[in-house]
Amino acid sequence: MDDPLIAPRWAEARQGPVMCAVLRRSGRVRHTREHRHVRGQLLGTETGLLTVQAARHRWIVPASHAVWVPPQTLHAAHSHGPFAGWSVYLAPEACAALPAEPCVLALTPLLRAAVGHAAHLAADGTTDPQRLERLAAVMLDEIAASTPLPWSVPMPSDRRLRRIAQALCDHPGDPRPLADWARWAGLSSRTASRRFVAETGYSFTHWRQRLRLLHAAGRLAEGVPVVAVAAESGYRNPSSFIAVFREVFGTTPGQYAATSPRRRR
Repeated sequence: MDDPLIAPRWAEARQGPVMCAVLRRSGRVRHTREHRHVRGQLLGTETGLLTVQAARHRWIVPASHAVWVPPQTLHAAHSHGPFAGWSVYLAPEACAALPAEPCVLALTPLLRAAVGHAAHLAADGTTDPQRLERLAAVMLDEIAASTPLPWSVPMPSDRRLRRIAQALCDHPGDPRPLADWARWAGLSSRTASRRFVAETGYSFTHWRQRLRLLHAAGRLAEGVPVVAVAAESGYRNPSSFIAVFREVFGTTPGQYAATSPRRRR
């Protein structure tokens, strides 16, 4: 398990600052085993994908989104690639008006800016309680006003299927068919196909397409050109990628990138 993002005494503190924020970058993958704490947590990445397990949910989340974890909720996280991410820890009494269940939220420009500013103040050692309370109030308003999003990818719980899923998270464009993946993970193609549907609600083909589009959305939000994103996501023909993306998101990749909260900062 990596070092905690903040000292455990702060994650467990009912008193003290209403909000603690931290930004961390490292040159390696970050893996945090299941744990819980008194404070609620909003977490996300600056780049790439993050797998988060919280309560009965397991999601793959791009940098354009965040995960809300209510107080005392068992959760774990795993970055795909070197970790560059952030977390905000909120006092339990401040979480009363926030979602009672863990969920995925879209990051608004205001919420992202408030998180970054709060982390900067913490890194500088600035401890003006009133200033932190004003920033916390902005974050709480933005979280409370956000609608939980269904656009995430559920992760399977079966160890062998999760091995396949993790490998695809690291390399979404890998073109191998399910039969090859099943053989690699040590189970039959039929079993893999059946259990993928049972554990995620999607066939392997639809699950992988959903993963690829989610990866693509995050990369477009980072400013990566459409043609490059299409290739990364396993589409040899950019026009095919554009058509599928428009069918799912209701807009073209170029239009999505232009209106992304990260691009409008």
